[in-house]
Amino acid sequence: MENPKSLQFIDELTSYFHALPGVGKKTAQRYALQLLKHDDDFLKSFGKTLSELKSKIHECSICHHLSENPICGICAAPLRKDDLICVVEDVRDVIAIENTGQFQGKYHVLGGVISPMDGIGPSDLNIESLVSRIKKTPEIKEILLALRITMEGDTTNFFLYKKLKELNVQITTIARGVSFGEQIEYTDEITLAKSIINRVPYEL
Repeated sequence: MENPKSLQFIDELTSYFHALPGVGKKTAQRYALQLLKHDDDFLKSFGKTLSELKSKIHECSICHHLSENPICGICAAPLRKDDLICVVEDVRDVIAIENTGQFQGKYHVLGGVISPMDGIGPSDLNIESLVSRIKKTPEIKEILLALRITMEGDTTNFFLYKKLKELNVQITTIARGVSFGEQIEYTDEITLAKSIINRVPYEL
């Protein structure tokens, strides 16, 4: 007999939404119930988009940003500055910085930060591909480190500095307008823009 307090299909759909970061159980349930209010065409389109997500979206072969093509639009853009590379933790940071409209260089997405407590070491990040990229691209003159202002971010900055200091590039970091402990993606656009414009040489 069906449990009057539970609908299995709705519960299952709720569990999928609940698995997403920042989505509580009540919010997940609200999302699931909201879908029932949409027509069949919307639901078919929604389902098709979800089913094609992994096959349509890939990592850019150069910077590791997300792209529908082998090379992302930023790396392929002829008007972007080839001499300036902004190193970020996550693709969400690329989006946040792009929203400021103040950065015209290109990016390199590490895919995380060094965090021994979480079992994440340098080999787990896209660091060697950054080193290789700099060696193969003499146009690169500046590496801007735009990682979260935390112990893990500072540790990663220090490791990158040691790896890159002999490669004939200037190493800079965002100005400390971004508060300690704050992630780049959550920083307001004005503060983030000023931190990029007023970037400073990296110092130990």
